[in-house]
Amino acid sequence: MLIIPAIDLKDGHCVRLKQGLMEESTVFSEDPAATAQHWLDQGARRLHLVDLNGAFAGKPKNEAAVRSIIASVGSDVPVQLGGGIRDLETIERYLDLGVTYIIVGTAAVKVPGFLHEACDAFPGHIMVGLDAKGGKVAVNGWSKLTGHDVADLAKRFEDYGVEAIIYTDIGRDGMLSGVNIEATVELARPLHVPVIASGGITNLDDVRKLCAVQGEGITGAITGRAIYEGTLDFRAAQALADELTPRL
Repeated sequence: MLIIPAIDLKDGHCVRLKQGLMEESTVFSEDPAATAQHWLDQGARRLHLVDLNGAFAGKPKNEAAVRSIIASVGSDVPVQLGGGIRDLETIERYLDLGVTYIIVGTAAVKVPGFLHEACDAFPGHIMVGLDAKGGKVAVNGWSKLTGHDVADLAKRFEDYGVEAIIYTDIGRDGMLSGVNIEATVELARPLHVPVIASGGITNLDDVRKLCAVQGEGITGAITGRAIYEGTLDFRAAQALADELTPRL
């Protein structure tokens, strides 16, 4: 089980939001590259980047920050990036920069044909982000709740050939209220592609709970606010996940 530190980018800074509200942002660092290097030093084996401006505006706005992070970490760890990615040209540009995985969110829901095209054009590099509340998917930076059932979309997108599904319970993200284990397992169980959990991770107990159900297809967990505010020690979390991961 990978524990994946999140670096949320807004106006070139590293921030965290509460329940996806841009006006509820806290700046944690003005140096994204230094933040990325910090998590590598703490043992991170993958980084999760979100262009928050892009998620709301519909086009990437923090490319300079992404470039600085890639330049800092090099090829040491895979980087996955989402937020405002709506066309194949943007995907290609970021992959050329050195981003390993591109996360398609809103565009996957609103224009399913685009996700299918992206999976065909860049096999092995496309993930889909499904952000949900009460089983229904949200789009446009979580500002709009749709009528789409998250489980139905996950199965459809698996058939398109996505590399993984990142599932976020937006009712818990940034709230330090614990992971919605039941909903995550319910989503992952019928799928064959890996599911990465996101939203609500608070402490080592949450890591233990996720590791207990990793056999259902949950291969990673993204954490943000908890590691920045100190309720979760990242190095200890990854060490615990390694200890609890069955050896093949």
